[in-house]
Amino acid sequence: MRRLIVTADDFGAAEAVNDAVEHAHRNGILTAASLMVSGTHAADALRRARGMPNLRVGLHLVLVEGRPVLPADKVPDLVNERGFFRTDMARAGAAMFFLPKVRRQLEAEVEAQFAAFEATGLPLDHVNAHKHFHLHPTIADVMVKFARRHGAKGARVPLEPQKVLRAIEKTGVSGTVALTQPFARALRSRFRRAGIAAPDQVFGLAWSGAMRAGRLVGLLSNLPKGLTEIYMHPATGGTFPGAVPDYEYRAELAALIDPRMPGLIASGDIRLGGFSDFPIH
Repeated sequence: MRRLIVTADDFGAAEAVNDAVEHAHRNGILTAASLMVSGTHAADALRRARGMPNLRVGLHLVLVEGRPVLPADKVPDLVNERGFFRTDMARAGAAMFFLPKVRRQLEAEVEAQFAAFEATGLPLDHVNAHKHFHLHPTIADVMVKFARRHGAKGARVPLEPQKVLRAIEKTGVSGTVALTQPFARALRSRFRRAGIAAPDQVFGLAWSGAMRAGRLVGLLSNLPKGLTEIYMHPATGGTFPGAVPDYEYRAELAALIDPRMPGLIASGDIRLGGFSDFPIH
């Protein structure tokens, strides 16, 4: 049996994202969504989620390119002069690693985001981090701590099998994947030791923002055994604040509702769900 979680990130970032999540879940193969608790349209996302009891919702931890849950004066070293998280991830990550006061601010903000999710009353299906910032060892420490405390069922670890991608499109090995793989493997082991499920493989890195229907067909046709997560960024439009200019938001939504997908899932003996549907044995 192949088990598959199909996740939409950035739930709550914009109405266009929320519209797409609801449409792709009700009319397509989307099974999960990762909520930005400080997103400008988080309340709208929460309202929709309550009307879709089979949608598995998790926390999309934001520590870059967004606003903190805590007041800016409580996390001054994490934000810029406008109160947004810093975008210089390398320098911000170094400060988190080397400076105790920054680590304390980081832990307070992560705890606040978990608490904000708990306050929604939704079961915490999973946790992941915007831009995979949880590969940073300091952030990983804090995430694992609070994921376990808040009962997260699963967590994303960006391990993408290049062999599968090359079976779909002729492409070279990603240097980024090669560089981050040791950190990702270590993080997967940490989550599993903490009793939190982590997929055997994840797809969405190489084709981030460009998971067109043909690529999704290829993944479903070549899906490895075990637990897989495919994450995507659907939206009904790409002009909302924070949108990435070259992301194919509408194409990703079209892929999720493509009429070919249910047949591929049935013929491939694939079971769909969220982390909550695939408990650790």
